[in-house]
Amino acid sequence: MTAVLLISGSTRGASTNTAALRTVAAIAPEGIETFWYEGLAELPAFNPDDDGTAHPSVHALREHLSRADAVLLCTPEYAGTLPGSFKNLLDWTVGTADLYEKPTAFLNVAAQGRGEGAAATLTTVLGYVGAVVDPANCPRLPVARDAVDTNGLVTTPEFRTGALAALTLLARQAAHV
Repeated sequence: MTAVLLISGSTRGASTNTAALRTVAAIAPEGIETFWYEGLAELPAFNPDDDGTAHPSVHALREHLSRADAVLLCTPEYAGTLPGSFKNLLDWTVGTADLYEKPTAFLNVAAQGRGEGAAATLTTVLGYVGAVVDPANCPRLPVARDAVDTNGLVTTPEFRTGALAALTLLARQAAHV
């Protein structure tokens, strides 16, 4: 069983990024267990002096990352880069090597012409923390708001096919680490 941690970079309730990851969880094949870190909004602002903090949301993040064989991210772009809350989450991983040599991928679900700033920043930060990222496994799979059903799942076959391929490749990568 390969355990894949899902982290949405959005705190928005009706986020297409969260819907994308919810769909990944729903279509995960046998042999791949997905689970969530949902404490993004509760994380305190990163302060290097507090890196050994016992704050519950930081502790939960670190527990989730240590349990994961791989990590799959999906984040919106705000002001041309990562949302501050999501960058804050990544900042909490710098000093502890929580992502070091961990297979990691991300889905870009932004509409064409959007999301490139977030993807570029995410690639830079993940490289800095030593995550193992295969750029070929970070697909652009645009999701329109009307492609999300009342259960919060993405309905388009193109998204589902691309997301399943990304998840399967990520799990295969984790099995070889």
